[in-house]
Amino acid sequence: MAKQKEIKTNAMRILETMQIPFQHYTYECDEFIDGLQIADKLSLPYEKVYKTLVTVGSSRNYFVFVIPIAEELDLKAAAKSVGEKSVEMIHVKDINAVTGYIRGGCTAVGMKKQYVTRIDSSAKAQETVVVSGGRIGSQLELSPLDLAKAARAEFADITRHSSN
Repeated sequence: MAKQKEIKTNAMRILETMQIPFQHYTYECDEFIDGLQIADKLSLPYEKVYKTLVTVGSSRNYFVFVIPIAEELDLKAAAKSVGEKSVEMIHVKDINAVTGYIRGGCTAVGMKKQYVTRIDSSAKAQETVVVSGGRIGSQLELSPLDLAKAARAEFADITRHSSN
């Protein structure tokens, strides 16, 4: 195997330890680009690619939401799904301190701490979903149930369009 040694992210190590199968994609990128651009670079359908958002609740606890890249988080539904009065997005400058990841490389698997995590219910309709691999330029494809297992997440209707 003369394959070039790939740099494993924390998320990949966790998936391997849990014996969860995944496909790893890389793309060239030096700074943050949004999920739609990543999907375009990798020629992936938008409904299969999910982004990870980190919020802070009225209790000052952090919550993680994984939603389709073309959708918006419904803050009311998101708050309700985690039993909070309200949640709001954390400031970009706080992402690394809270998660251990940087903007554009944030994934629900292997954050610094285990936060309450919800994956949009739409993921259950997909055979596989693609999420950040834990750094810019890295994406992981795995089954939604395996993602939920690895992130210790539950499914909930948390986007503005979940009811469609």
